[in-house]
Amino acid sequence: MSNLEREPHETACGGEGEAAEGPVRELLAGRDVVLGGTRGIKVTRTLPGRERRMVGAWCFLDHYGPERATMSVGPHPHTGLQTVTWLLEGEVLHRDSVGSEQLIGPGRLNIMTAGRAIAHSEESVRPDSVIHGVQLWVALPGASRHTEPSFEHHADLPRLVAPGVEVTVFAGELAGLVSPARVHSPLTGAEVAFDDRSAITLPLRPDFEYAVLTLSGEVEADGTRLTPGPLLYLGSGRSEIALASAGQGRALLLGGEPFEEEILMWWNFVGRDQQEIERFRKEWEQGAAFGDVGGTALARIPAPPLPTIRLKPRGRRR
Repeated sequence: MSNLEREPHETACGGEGEAAEGPVRELLAGRDVVLGGTRGIKVTRTLPGRERRMVGAWCFLDHYGPERATMSVGPHPHTGLQTVTWLLEGEVLHRDSVGSEQLIGPGRLNIMTAGRAIAHSEESVRPDSVIHGVQLWVALPGASRHTEPSFEHHADLPRLVAPGVEVTVFAGELAGLVSPARVHSPLTGAEVAFDDRSAITLPLRPDFEYAVLTLSGEVEADGTRLTPGPLLYLGSGRSEIALASAGQGRALLLGGEPFEEEILMWWNFVGRDQQEIERFRKEWEQGAAFGDVGGTALARIPAPPLPTIRLKPRGRRR
């Protein structure tokens, strides 16, 4: 999924010094967004948020389901980012303008690098089936943001198995495990799945900032009990994190080096200033730069109108 809001707000974030310079515990509430009209899928969006807009290079986080729903997201554009799709239940068919067609299911990774420009669609293969997952974006640094678009699917990912716990590293590195997915800045993206009444302590990098999101059940992170909904921002300066669950909880652990560049997000574009966003929108409406998404009968999604006020930076944190 992507940002289908018809009146998207700009979000300017990044910049050195905006990450917490030590361990903190900030519980960040998300906001509910319905994607695809009144009968669409309801997501809880915790990044970008009112207080924190990024965790490392992670700049967008939607958690959806579990619910019976039909995903039907027609061709739409992206620039300057990577999309990361991670499912707990259900299946989604991805198609894009570089010719990829890939069905993704639970425990497998789709990662799409937009670079200079890409378009893609996402749709359910079985209408009204149970779907549960997360959609994340990773902001590309300046050296990579105009790279050629590409797509990767990884069915085999590194896993750490401990008594009652399984940790899957889908992006970046954690505890000596490195995902095969190509990323462009130092990152951590992992799912931690618990059986009944189990716990684990994972090593962290003190130069990374981290956050934890519970996906199902109840998970305790650094002494804070979390149910699905809010994102627990942990700051930096930590060498380890204790996670536990009294049931079959699942959590997402995100981290990365604080992103030093300011970025401007609007709709499905990541750029650096107003002029770039205006150009991306114009190129999508003209239909040339992003290419065609073949194989789908879904209608192309038009860009919403730009706001009447000038898009301007506001920093990673209010």
